[in-house]
Amino acid sequence: MPDRAGAPPRAWQRMLSGRRLDLLDPSPLDIEVEDIAHGLARVARWNGQTFGDHAYSVAQHSLLVERIFRLQQPEAMPRERLAALLHDAPEYVIGDMISPFKAVIDTAYREVEERLSAAVRLRFGLPAALPQQLRRRIKKADQVAAYWEAVQLAGFADKEATRYFGLPGRIGLKQVAELLEPWPAKRCESRYLKSVKAMAAATTETA
Repeated sequence: MPDRAGAPPRAWQRMLSGRRLDLLDPSPLDIEVEDIAHGLARVARWNGQTFGDHAYSVAQHSLLVERIFRLQQPEAMPRERLAALLHDAPEYVIGDMISPFKAVIDTAYREVEERLSAAVRLRFGLPAALPQQLRRRIKKADQVAAYWEAVQLAGFADKEATRYFGLPGRIGLKQVAELLEPWPAKRCESRYLKSVKAMAAATTETA
């Protein structure tokens, strides 16, 4: 609805950095890594329906996906690992919508998400559109992460998790257990921020 002055609906969000990010036409220049880390550390996975004293954040999930991606692809370049770490970055603006609801509003949500994803990638020196092979590899790591989160945090039985996310393959619980203990928001923010900065620096060095 229009604001009090009768202006068109506001399509931008003000970030704590002071940036104003337009959801309809996001600019890489308005994307700050500190805003991403802060936001993702406070967005809950699984709509907050997880065990533990803290919500399981998208920031921690992203660290888990990058860990799994690295275990699956030990030869991966820093830029590929950075892409894995940033795979859910748009959710610092639009939140983590559960898959069943995404299916209901598929087209509109996907369009906004992809515009934001492209802007984030450009901000960190990655191509706006990732190669399909890399997308598939990241998706594979994301599904393994979802399996372990479902079983360890969201109350799924193994058979049910396997049905929706597939088997985790050679990625065992011991390899990812540290990242399945929900952390406080500040710890998630710090770890995510540190990881993105380190990987972005490594990407620049190897460019």
